[in-house]
Amino acid sequence: MAYYVFLVNFTDQGARSVRDTTKRADAFRAMAEKGGAKVHTLLWTLGKYDVISITEAPDDLTATALSLSISELGNVRAQTLKAFDAGEMRQIIAKMA
Repeated sequence: MAYYVFLVNFTDQGARSVRDTTKRADAFRAMAEKGGAKVHTLLWTLGKYDVISITEAPDDLTATALSLSISELGNVRAQTLKAFDAGEMRQIIAKMA
């Protein structure tokens, strides 16, 4: 399984219904599990992004489908970053020329 960081901003629609954000977070966790992913951390933040999530998924296709699925609902826009843990970073460094 690979790690992905979701950087999320509320849309106008999502901001208008911000009181439902924790319910939407629960739905996001359920959606992730249904698709074979696992949400490890979900945090509301101050600054450039409204929410961040650390999610584990079996592949890029699953992570992308999850990102598109939450965006399709219209409450958020998500940017997805693939992330690497220390073991994976060691492997990457070992492959460097």
